[in-house]
This record gives sequence, structure tokens and C-alpha cells, in this order.
Amino acid sequence: MSVPENSSEAATPVSAILLVFGAGLLFSFLDTGAKYLVLSGMAAPFVSWMRFAVHVALVLILFRGWNNPAMFRVQSLPRQILRGLFLFGSTIFNFAALKSLQLAETMSIYFFAPMVITALAGPLLGEWAGWRRWMAIIAGFAGVLVITRPGVGSFELGHVYALCSTLSYCSYVIMTRHMAASETAESLIFYSALAPVVMMSPVVPYTISAPAEPFHWAILISLGFFGGFGHWLLIKAYRQATTTALAPYPYLQMVWMIGLGYLVFGQLPDGWTLGGAAIIVASGLYIVHREHRLRLASRTAPNTEDAELAKKL
Repeated sequence: MSVPENSSEAATPVSAILLVFGAGLLFSFLDTGAKYLVLSGMAAPFVSWMRFAVHVALVLILFRGWNNPAMFRVQSLPRQILRGLFLFGSTIFNFAALKSLQLAETMSIYFFAPMVITALAGPLLGEWAGWRRWMAIIAGFAGVLVITRPGVGSFELGHVYALCSTLSYCSYVIMTRHMAASETAESLIFYSALAPVVMMSPVVPYTISAPAEPFHWAILISLGFFGGFGHWLLIKAYRQATTTALAPYPYLQMVWMIGLGYLVFGQLPDGWTLGGAAIIVASGLYIVHREHRLRLASRTAPNTEDAELAKKL
């Protein structure tokens, strides 16, 4: 029996969709700028550190940190730091991957993250996936193999960096889910940027590579604005619509990445990358659809046993 959908749940405000589009465009500018800088010879750790340093300043201004104690209030500082380091790991590995991979390649592998999160949510959060979602996870992994093609000469260090970036991001999301109930939203945003800035500051003098041209300085500083405003747009979007309702739209970031990759670097993804990306996106969208159906089924299930049974299917 199909479960009727609530009309209010099905209606997604156009403004929320546009905010997600805007965030995806800013994140695409972020990756494009980072790739441009690392290709020009700047060290990925320094570029990553600057991205978060500007982000911290921007968050303090946007959330009026001088008059917002909720930003600094934490229940567990060690977990806040660890979560921030996972986000930093995702960023620095991504910037390192961009040195040798196309924008579309790194983004395609990054889209595998929802499937990894679904797999890790079972042992780490007790949110076990059913066999249908596991089939989608396996299909998504097959898409990654299509892109990287290990053993046929196309697999390189950049793919390793991209996979490490995805795993770091998944750990960041898992910790965010775990901490969301006890930590304020302001503190989660602030410390995710502050932790890498503080922890990596002793290393910065050994990796600093000052831009040689004013144009490079402008790009370097803009990375923090692209990242900070991108997250701010997502926050505003998720205040207007549910995560499930907006889940399909970030996949359109692939369009921006392909376009910028061609305009800035003269690169177009090959058929293997596009095919693997299509498999990953289809698998991710199925997981989103399945989790949405399970939420509706759980609300209409007559008892707890039926709700638990639905999750296993």
C-alpha cells in the first residue's frame, strides 16, 4: 500500500531551492579558486588555513559574535575540535586532489558521501539501513570505481585524496548529527571553522606561500567568503524546507563544476567520469527517496513493531 504524502511536505519553497542553487555556485567558485591557486604553486595546507581564517572572521560578523554568547557556548569542546578537524581534513584533501583531478571528478567522488554516511550511521548512530539502501550504496561504490578505474592506469594519488576528503566529510556529518541535539547551531558553525585555524596555526609558517600577484591574493581571500556565504545560504534554505525536500538540488552543482572546469581550465570530463557520476547521483537520489518514504511510513505505522519492520525493507 502506498503512503499518501502530506501536501505541505511535498511543497518546497522556490526561495529555498534558489538558495541551494546559490550555495552550490559559491562552493563551485571555492573549488575553482582553490584549484587555480594550487596549480600556481601555493601549498594546499596554507590555502586551506586561509579559507577557514576568513570564514571565522565572516561568521563573527554575520552572527554578531560580540553580542551572541550562544556562539561560544559548548557542551563538549573536544568533540567540537574533532568535528572541526574532520571538516578541515575534507577541505585540505579536496584541495590536494584538485591539483591533479578535474573539478567534475572530485565532485563526482564527493557525491558518494550520502551513501557512506548511510552505511556508517548503522554502527555509529544505530540508524541501520535496509537491503534496498545497501543495494544503492553498492551501486554508488560501483560508480566510484567507474570514475577511478583502479588497475587500468587511470587511478592516481588525486583519487586517493578525493576519497580521503569524502571520508573526512562523512565523519564530520556523522559527528554533526550526534552533536546537534546538545550543541547550539551557532557554536557548530563557529567552532567548525575556528578549530582548524587554531590547531593548524603552528604549521602555517612552514607551509606559507604568499601569493606573488594581487590577483592571487584576491582569490585566496575570496575562498573564505565563498565557503562562509555558501554555508550561510544553506542555513537559510534549511530554515524554509526540510533536508529531504532539498536533497536532490545540490547534485546540480555538477553543472557549475563542469562549466567552470571548461571556462577556467579548458577541461571537460570524459565518458567514464560522466557515467560514474550518473550512477552515483542516481544511487544518492534513491537513498533520499527511500528515507523519505520510511519517515512517512513510520508516522502512519499502527505500532512500533511495524515501524521497525519498515526500516528493514
